Amino acid sequence: MKRLNVAVAGLGYVGMSLAVLLARKHSVIAFDIDPDRIAKVNAGQSTVADQEIDKALATEDLSLTGTLDPEAAFSGADFIIVAAPTNYDEQAHFFDTSAVEDVIRTARVHNKSALIVIKSTIPVGFTAQQRAVLMDDGIAFSPEFLREGKALYDNYYPSRIIVGAKGDSAAQFAEMLKDASLKPEVEILLTGSDEAEAIKLFANTYLATRVAFFNELDSFGLAQGLNVSELINGVCLDPRVGTGYNNPSFGYGGYCLPKDTKQLLANYKDVPHQLVQAVVDANSSRKKFIAEQIVKTGAKTLGVYRLTMKQGSDNMRSSAMYDVVKYLLAEGAHVIVYEPMLPDDNLKGAEIVESLDEFLHRSDQVICNRKDAVIQAFSGPIFTRDIFGVD
Repeated sequence: MKRLNVAVAGLGYVGMSLAVLLARKHSVIAFDIDPDRIAKVNAGQSTVADQEIDKALATEDLSLTGTLDPEAAFSGADFIIVAAPTNYDEQAHFFDTSAVEDVIRTARVHNKSALIVIKSTIPVGFTAQQRAVLMDDGIAFSPEFLREGKALYDNYYPSRIIVGAKGDSAAQFAEMLKDASLKPEVEILLTGSDEAEAIKLFANTYLATRVAFFNELDSFGLAQGLNVSELINGVCLDPRVGTGYNNPSFGYGGYCLPKDTKQLLANYKDVPHQLVQAVVDANSSRKKFIAEQIVKTGAKTLGVYRLTMKQGSDNMRSSAMYDVVKYLLAEGAHVIVYEPMLPDDNLKGAEIVESLDEFLHRSDQVICNRKDAVIQAFSGPIFTRDIFGVD
């Protein structure tokens, strides 16, 4: 495949991983409004916690530069990838797409011909709306199916590549992603933009449904005194069920699953639906149930170990542990927290302990969503629902 010029706007885990992936074979300019992120890229450092990205930056000959200048980023690009954040607005019950819209408009000022490919998660119908409003057919959507902390690995070995547009440019973009991957065969699917947007939301909602199902199974087992490991293994040995996403947790969290399920609910509008709402409600109930079980242990000082969503992640957005801690504090529990990545003391009522040794010494019971090497070596009481030691 010929060498292409690619602009990537937004350097979260989606944009950073795509920039590194494509910089192995193409010339990539990364754009962001955050000077610290651009400084990191130009210093050969990752903007997110991802071991594969760190390794690639250290060992591979990448054609990757960062800039704060939109003209420098977009003017010479063959493809412009938009990976700006779309946080869920709880008041509007919809994604906030303003950052994506700003990038699209800015990009078009400097480049009239490149295909703009949205990688940010967006509501169903957003791409078509942008095409109509801007009278621009050169806008496409391509869903990402990446795990935080393993985003580059998932780009190396994609389950499928989907582009919500049809035509030569869309096909070339899909081939570029396929060619940059390390997987011998990857299925490419070119769809309508609405269909691609819906695929992303339904895929993540299905994963959230599995998490909620096995968490409710675990709640039942915990309440009834059952061996949950045996119960899950017995259910999952049926090949129709399988073992994916079957390790109980305090609830699903992170950047994608909570907001995508809520956005899908908003898209349903007047279409009859029960299941998706039940999944959202089940996740809330699970976190409250976990907090109640912790309180029942009677431990005086509850030590919350890590607030991040999962092992290897630097993300605390919508972490299930946050809500569990809030429930515990509402019950009057004495809570201390060990989280070295916590930027500020924004857990009112909880004491942040910076020393791990002090934290472990003071905790009558350690609370952790996922066990790591530190917790595995801890000999004191631990409350976790991490049965299989996987995410």
